[in-house]
Amino acid sequence: MPSNVESMQLDKYRVLVVDDDRDMVTLLCTWLAEAGFYVDSAPSGADALQRIDITRPNLVVTDLVMRDMDGMTLLTEIHRNNPLMPVIMLSGQAQVRDAVKAMHLGISEFLIKPLERAELLDQICKTLRIASGAETTQGSGFGKGLIYRSPKMAEVIDQARLVADTDITIFINGSTGTGKEVLAKAIHEASPRRDKPFIGVNCAAIPEQLLESELFGHEKGSFTGAATRHEGLFQAGNGGTLFLDEVGDMPLGLQVKLLRVLQDFEVRPIGSTRSVAVNVRIISATNNNLEEAVKEGRFREDLYYRLHVVPLYLPALAERREDIRVLLDYFLERLAKRQRLKAKRFAPEALEYLTAAPWPGNVRQLINVVELCATLTKGDIIPLGMAQKALRDQPAELKSLRDAKHAFERNYLLSVLRITSGQVASAARIAGRNRTEFYKLLKQHRIDPAEFRKGSVEEPGDVEEESTSDDASDETSEGAN
Repeated sequence: MPSNVESMQLDKYRVLVVDDDRDMVTLLCTWLAEAGFYVDSAPSGADALQRIDITRPNLVVTDLVMRDMDGMTLLTEIHRNNPLMPVIMLSGQAQVRDAVKAMHLGISEFLIKPLERAELLDQICKTLRIASGAETTQGSGFGKGLIYRSPKMAEVIDQARLVADTDITIFINGSTGTGKEVLAKAIHEASPRRDKPFIGVNCAAIPEQLLESELFGHEKGSFTGAATRHEGLFQAGNGGTLFLDEVGDMPLGLQVKLLRVLQDFEVRPIGSTRSVAVNVRIISATNNNLEEAVKEGRFREDLYYRLHVVPLYLPALAERREDIRVLLDYFLERLAKRQRLKAKRFAPEALEYLTAAPWPGNVRQLINVVELCATLTKGDIIPLGMAQKALRDQPAELKSLRDAKHAFERNYLLSVLRITSGQVASAARIAGRNRTEFYKLLKQHRIDPAEFRKGSVEEPGDVEEESTSDDASDETSEGAN
């Protein structure tokens, strides 16, 4: 008998078997009962959902192909109310795409019939050990960049650790500055995909046409300014993790296309007649109330449920005040190491003041306060007055109009250069500017278009024409913002 089975007290676990094949149900129930599990069964997905509400099993084993409700639909319905319930799926006629789709929907394991008794028992026990916390996931040093002491954060980290080792789609909700991307990176680093790319994109910072190209790619000549072929982030991140930040701000037209990708795990670049298979894990995040957006028609309900497989909520800093002092010390130490100086510390009254502060900008605001205090304080102790001044001088969540415009403009320029592989003439046409104006913008934002041409293959007609004398003189003009 497998070691996983021998080392567990199986009679405390309830397993629900779901299949419309009576012979298969009888066989699986016999194997599990003989091993020591408490076993329940259901002949259909609808019956299974009723049994789950009544008996609360520790694990579900379901067939993929069933009449009325198939295994994929059952999996989605189970996780709608029980997002962390482990599910093992069986199939006698599965394709690779079925397995990939099931993994992203939150399957714990995908097994192909005919089954071996030992294999099934071993996978069930392994899954139960992980779900109960008795067995850690790969990447035991989970969340090294996550600093916390509060029970609320500990609960979030425990949930993230449990699902990190899977391909399940994760949805992170939390206010701006709470560390949603930090958590997403921690999940990626603790997953089997850790050696593949982690790619993040802010869906709110890029115009719709550019966002579609950024995500799905485009063929050369597919629209004005598309001077070269661009593969898109889904293909660039193949094998890794794609982090869709501020997904709630994605335009409705793009939501339809994203939903299609998540259903088929194929992308069709703009201007292409062929789809390309992709295998990326999706982690999405927003600071908006997506349920409200669904009710108001601003976000598709079917996409919401496709993304909302395992929801994680990052509490605001004001909800976890136990973490404030730990974070202050951590960022002071980090700043000191970066500057190769002795770490400063806050006076007791400054600590009390900062611990009681509202922190509407969350951890991001706290980092800014620490850096300002450490930079402006001459001695080793940061006094109360300096802490008060730094907190007053820090914007909470809203940027000034100038800063917001600057950030948007920079993100836009980076995006348009990325999709044109650094071809300035093409990028300028997309932006609706002449080349002289476009070069000025690049200089203001300290962006070098040559950086986007590295590794790209130039084709006839793609090479930038030499700058005119007017363009050259414009490049030397002052453009400080």
